[in-house]
Amino acid sequence: MPVYDYSCEECGPFAAFRPMAEYRDAYSCPNCGVEAPRAFLTAPAIAGMDAGLRVAHATNERSANEPRRSAGVRHGANCGCCGAGAKSARTKAAGSGAKTFPNSRPWMISH
Repeated sequence: MPVYDYSCEECGPFAAFRPMAEYRDAYSCPNCGVEAPRAFLTAPAIAGMDAGLRVAHATNERSANEPRRSAGVRHGANCGCCGAGAKSARTKAAGSGAKTFPNSRPWMISH
């Protein structure tokens, strides 16, 4: 349903969802209940721009709520945990159970 603007003499402007068949009818004000006539407070949105620009704007609006990711990509570039450049585990256990850090900082506490 489209949104129509109305203007109440007591309370001021307000908007309401109405069926298109009732676009001419007055609507009662949500605050005071007086019948308010339809008003033209905002300009209608007309798709008068270049088709490529309109498609770009529509794509941007869709991706704002549901961004799509490329298939198979789980992490960002150079994440190191998956893909061809995957490294071995950072910690290795010694025979006594102590941890060693062959490729990392030995002073950091693991978690």
